[in-house]
Amino acid sequence: MPKWPLTALLMLATACVPATTFASTNWITPAEAAHFRTTPSYADTLTYLQRLQKAAPGKIHLETFGTTPEGRPMTVVIASGDGTFTPQAARAAHKAVVLVQAGIHPGEIAGKDAGLMLLRDFAITGKYPHLLDHVVLVYIPVFSVDGHANSSPYNRINQNGPASMGFRGQSQYLNLNRDYIKADAPEMRAWLKLWQTWQPNFLVDVHATDGADYQYDLTWYTEDPHKLDPAVASWQQQLTDTVMPAYDKRGHLASIYLEFKDGRDPRKGIANFGSGPRFSTGYAALQNRPALLIETHMLKPYGVRVKAVYDLVELMLADINRDPAALLAATHKADADVIARADNPAARVPLTFKLDPVPTSYTLKGYAFSQTHSDISNDIWIRYDPHTPRNYTIQNWNRLLPDLSITPPAAYVVPAQWTVIIDRLKAHGIAYRRIDHPLTMTAQGYQLDDPRWATRSFEGHLMLRDFTLATAPRTVTLAPGSVIVPMDQRAANVAIELLEPQAPDSLLHWGYLNAIFEAKEYGEPRVLEKLAREMIAKNPALKAEFEKKLHDDPAFAASSRARLEFFYKRSPWYTVQRVGAYPVLRLNAAELRQLPVSLPSSGRGPG
Repeated sequence: MPKWPLTALLMLATACVPATTFASTNWITPAEAAHFRTTPSYADTLTYLQRLQKAAPGKIHLETFGTTPEGRPMTVVIASGDGTFTPQAARAAHKAVVLVQAGIHPGEIAGKDAGLMLLRDFAITGKYPHLLDHVVLVYIPVFSVDGHANSSPYNRINQNGPASMGFRGQSQYLNLNRDYIKADAPEMRAWLKLWQTWQPNFLVDVHATDGADYQYDLTWYTEDPHKLDPAVASWQQQLTDTVMPAYDKRGHLASIYLEFKDGRDPRKGIANFGSGPRFSTGYAALQNRPALLIETHMLKPYGVRVKAVYDLVELMLADINRDPAALLAATHKADADVIARADNPAARVPLTFKLDPVPTSYTLKGYAFSQTHSDISNDIWIRYDPHTPRNYTIQNWNRLLPDLSITPPAAYVVPAQWTVIIDRLKAHGIAYRRIDHPLTMTAQGYQLDDPRWATRSFEGHLMLRDFTLATAPRTVTLAPGSVIVPMDQRAANVAIELLEPQAPDSLLHWGYLNAIFEAKEYGEPRVLEKLAREMIAKNPALKAEFEKKLHDDPAFAASSRARLEFFYKRSPWYTVQRVGAYPVLRLNAAELRQLPVSLPSSGRGPG
């Protein structure tokens, strides 16, 4: 693909606006007026949106859905063809709800400027007057508002414009596109409330790439079918099969998401980047919804990237508008299937996924490149020649297969003292019922041992990387305020991800429960010396086990503390502390029926 001269950018700028409109320049967006050299401030963005709302109040409606840590309002635009501006009205009219969000990474801001242009051409210029006859568009022009305000020419070294761009983290240095399931940031808490209010049928998240150079102006990603209800997976495939060829016919070049196995040599192939519930599309999958990740190519001129988003979003909205019933039916079935799964004791839910070992062939439309050894990095330095397009036949490992799966319980039990867990259940709108009196029960528990943590912080957390797991019945007395979380609800998959220890984005893995691995009482060496001798005298097998470990484990043999801990950890003084006892319990259907607790109905919000 050749370089894009300024004349081409000006053509792109004018392509979306009728000539009569340009005569007055009344509705040219700030980015268009700057020939896409710059992107507007948040204040200027809101000013433009407010003008749209004033000019077309029956089609455009603005709301504030949250406040950032630095006190800025978070704005959402509701757009429809007939003034359908509430989720209740949308459901009553059988309209599909599409959530399009831009600026979760504010340096990747083409979705904001494309959205302003598309809203104008829907509501003002008459270019697409019927685009939202059967769809309600919920549009977030800038998700990370504080990050957008932290603008600099130096925020994205890999990117070709605009002149100044926002910062990847929000003001607390959190990456919002790693925060969906853990929900640390105030912005994410606000987004979750917006999601629960609207329960969108389809999510579009607009980004820009980092990484390799190639001919495509846009790449895209959808979650693997194994992560989705079959009805949702089928609808999603039909959408991309229809829209992507139409998109290319508009003069674009698109590809599936390109995650190269080796960034120094694209010929080694691509693989699935490993999305999960910390990301937008992975979280939507847990919520039984299809989602599309849009990645404009960071090295294409900014105007090209904006036009790429404009065209793709318009084509998707038009396709959904033609047949909203298909999307509504798919998401309704997915919700119903998750609720009904609670009555199937043989159901299995995958927690982790692995690459399909059998790749497919893929034609990469790339550029010629050179590889030289670098004296600076002592590594391979790859340099692309964008003047020389070249195609490569490479291997594609994008397909996923379920790996670790579990049988979900009929309900989870969270003791009242674990407020960090209950807080996350509430934030995600997961239905539960609090008990109002002490309750003794026996249920399945997990014993976790041999914890291993990451060696550095990630998103403000020291994550638990690995542990061993065993199951055992456990009898506990729950305090009032403890919660029962039934699985016959549409958000059950979110609860499973939060509460199952082995789920990659569980609260345990994120490090919220690290304290369960800490013994609070300990034994003085002089006391443990006496204890060890008493235990050996009473238990010859224990003595043999100790001597074997001395023989087999030199590090153990060299540590006087480890030798004494061997006996202490096998004594009731240690086991009474229940180190590694996972606090969340699992109830089967029979145990759940025996509880004297009134549970919420399927799909209801938290009690």
